[in-house]
Amino acid sequence: MTRKVADCRKFPSETNCTLTIAGEEDEVVQAASEHAVSVHKHEDGPELREQIRGTLEDEKVAT
Repeated sequence: MTRKVADCRKFPSETNCTLTIAGEEDEVVQAASEHAVSVHKHEDGPELREQIRGTLEDEKVAT
């Protein structure tokens, strides 16, 4: 299974957040939504999780 990545650096933020989260898709969505709520003050809910899911990329593995 390909791991997914959520990278805060791809989105503007007041804190210039540099967090990157990698893992299985559901794990990343869960962790990224918790981060978005606690750090970036977003409101949690299905819409936030779907937005996050839509921004995930496949992890690039160095060879």
